[in-house]
Amino acid sequence: MQALLATGNRGKLAELRVLFAGGGLDLVLPEDAGVPLPVVDETGTSFLENALLKARALAAAAGKWALADDSGLEVDALGGAPGVRSARYAGPAAADAANVARLLEALRGVTDRRARFRCVLALANPDGSTLTASGVLEGEIAQAPSGTGGFGYDSVFRLPDRGCTVAELTFEEKQRISHRARAAAALLELLPRISEL
Repeated sequence: MQALLATGNRGKLAELRVLFAGGGLDLVLPEDAGVPLPVVDETGTSFLENALLKARALAAAAGKWALADDSGLEVDALGGAPGVRSARYAGPAAADAANVARLLEALRGVTDRRARFRCVLALANPDGSTLTASGVLEGEIAQAPSGTGGFGYDSVFRLPDRGCTVAELTFEEKQRISHRARAAAALLELLPRISEL
């Protein structure tokens, strides 16, 4: 089944295509299907609400199935922040380095550094019905950045059981264990229910 991916980011398309390879879901960017990507204000207070907003808007505009994700970092000591504001934690147009710097400053002197990456995927039918799935990767925030792979908060998201940050994993390792990989696996399990929608 083909679905439009609610993004203009070819890197995200490549990552998700790998995760859904062989699973019966063929993802295409809206621009490659000749469909304009709707501008959606992410006004939701949760990853689920934002994923649903994006998926339903694209599905309705295109008259085709659409997949959207919303994901970010939740830090226990910060009450779940940066949460849905992960990409703009240090400001509306903040770069990854600025977001990481603000996070480390917020955690200065904090010993409880437990955190998780969370991803929610929403697959929407043009009539508005949806399938949703989520994935979580547990870890902790390191004292300082380490590693050159990945993006976002990967350089400070430490995996205690592996003794490294996500940015120190190979691309293949990250693809196996990431919050996005776990959400994709959960959504693939739900795909047989698509005929019920």
